[in-house]
Parts: sequence; C-alpha cells; structure tokens
Amino acid sequence: MDIGMIGLGKMGSNISRRLLGAGHRVVVYDTSPETVSALAGEGAAGALSLFDLCSQLPQPRAIWVMVPAGAPTESTINTLSGILSAGDVVIDGGNSNYNDTVRRSKVLASRGIALLDAGTSGGIWGLKEGYCLMVGGEKAAFEAVEPLFKSLAPSPEHGYAHVGPSGSGHFVKMVHNGIEYGLMQAYAEGFELLKVKKDFALDIAQISELWRYGSVVRSWLLDLAASALAENPDLTGIESWVADSGEGRWTAAEGIDLGVPLPVITAALQARYRSRQEHPFSGKLLAALRGQFGGHEVRTTEE
Repeated sequence: MDIGMIGLGKMGSNISRRLLGAGHRVVVYDTSPETVSALAGEGAAGALSLFDLCSQLPQPRAIWVMVPAGAPTESTINTLSGILSAGDVVIDGGNSNYNDTVRRSKVLASRGIALLDAGTSGGIWGLKEGYCLMVGGEKAAFEAVEPLFKSLAPSPEHGYAHVGPSGSGHFVKMVHNGIEYGLMQAYAEGFELLKVKKDFALDIAQISELWRYGSVVRSWLLDLAASALAENPDLTGIESWVADSGEGRWTAAEGIDLGVPLPVITAALQARYRSRQEHPFSGKLLAALRGQFGGHEVRTTEE
C-alpha cells in the first residue's frame, strides 16, 4: 500500500522505515531537504513539497502527518485540505488535542476527506518493537488503511485498534500519557528513597534489574530504568529538569471538567513543573514564614 509521510523527526522517520520494511511504498516530505534525502537513500520516494508528495500517490490517497501538535499540525492539515480530493484519508499520528481533532475532522469531512487520529505510542523503540496505535475516526476510513496499522503494530493481531469516533484516538492517547506520568514519577520517587538509605549501601542498578523478573512492578518503563541505571548508576551529568509536552496537562484538565479525581497524575504533573524551578518563590516564602513566626533558621543566598 502507498502512503505519504509528512514529518521526519525520530518518530516519523522510524514509522517510515518500518513501513518500508513491510513492503509499503512511502513518499516522504519534511521541511529539511537533508532529512528527506536520508530517507530516500533508504528506499523512500522523496518529495519537494506537500503538493509534490500528494501528486506522487495514487487516489484514493493516504497521508500520515507526524508533526508537532498545535500550529504545525493545523497548518499542514489546512494545506492538505486544499490539495486532496474526496475519498482521501489523512492520519494525524501526533499528540494533537482531541478537541482540535474533532474540529478538523468536520472541516475535512465537508470536502469528503476522512481524518483519522492515531494516538501513537512506542517512541524510538517502535522501529524494532512496533507501535501501539489508538485510532479514532470513521470506521470505513480505518478499514481502508488498516494494512498500514497492521504493519506498524507489534503483530497483525495485537497493538492497534479502532477505539471510536473522531477524537477518541487522541483522547485515549492523552489518558495513556497521563498514566505514564504517574508511573514514571512512582519509579523515580521509589528509586530515590532506595538511594538515600545510606545504611544499606543499596545497589539500585542491581535492584532495578532484580525487579524486572517476577515482580508485580515489572514493566517496560522499569526495563528502561534498569538500562539507564546500568549505563550510569549515579545518573552523573543529568540535570533534574523534566519537560511536559502537554498531554499530562490536558488529562488533569479533563479530570476537572468531568469531576474525576486524578491525584496521582496531577501530582506527577506538578512534580515536573517543580523540577524546572531552581529557586521557587513558594519555597522562599515558606522559609520566610517559618522565620517570622518561630524564629527558625533562614538560609540566605550570596548577593
């Protein structure tokens, strides 16, 4: 099956490679000509523009968009809507807000173009292990491009599913990432507690490897933690600074809107915010208050 791939970051490039390995013809486009050339050297057909990409595909066309959420996705899909024809399918594999997806799908549907939202999990390991694909949108459009999802999933039977109407794929991926925040935070806190218990001189790299077998807390995230600790047991050179890409915020906000308590996910999100503050004002005020009411020590910084 032919597929157009727009966006050749790590995920987009690896998705393209996996599809090429499965025998699909892949036409690729990116704002970086060098990146396009690199994929073309691996068997993909390169395109010079979105119009060129679409012109190289037989109708009905399938276009996979793998660019950052927000303005880049909005611009790309708007441009495609003026190029594509009725019967074509656009797949948004990025982490778009599901509300944006619902809105975009209605605009494209008015032109006879289907939009599938494919929440994609697997990261840089997806090329080898396969991707988990949570797909929302019209069932007929999903079935039309299902061979692509089968090729990307860990197996033809597992790892991909049509989960509901437009927006549902990105909604499910949003919740998936919120859960991921909580799991990662729990591992981080637990291993820190092990490390600071100096009385036992625990080898946390050894323990992470131990827990991978038979333990109820074993998981792929634990496998990755064990790998990181084996390479760098003290995590030397790594700054305690953690970004968030938006899905955790959206998950927490959705919990508020629906009245669903999400204390673990919300706390994990707040921990990421705190990690990016070198000298948070709240901490300074806490110290000042203790000094005011109790005469407790207040440490000062050198001017």
